[in-house]
Amino acid sequence: MTENEIAKQIVDAAYHIHARFGPGLLESAYQAMLVYELRKRGLRVACEQPVPLLYDGLELEIGFRADMIVEERVIVELKSVEALLPVHKKQLITYLKLADKRLGLLINFGAAYIKDGIVRLVNGLQE
Repeated sequence: MTENEIAKQIVDAAYHIHARFGPGLLESAYQAMLVYELRKRGLRVACEQPVPLLYDGLELEIGFRADMIVEERVIVELKSVEALLPVHKKQLITYLKLADKRLGLLINFGAAYIKDGIVRLVNGLQE
């Protein structure tokens, strides 16, 4: 399954969750539902996956924790805020680089319409 095929499943699952519950829940609730939905679809999902930071030959375990990594290929960062900030996108790009992944989705369940709350970011992904 390609990154784009995985992303399509993630976006579809997020849409169904948001259509049912709308904005207003905690990020952790959306994460639990999204994990359940993706696993129900047969996808492998790792939550709060630590990604080390390599610095000067030293592996530091304090790099970051990805909200979700789906099929070991797509990083998903979840928010439940009124509006995404530029820093959220910058963080995801950095996470993609550190984890050597090609595609990331930033999903804000706090958006009035989920289509306005999904940002797709790439790190050298060949379309």
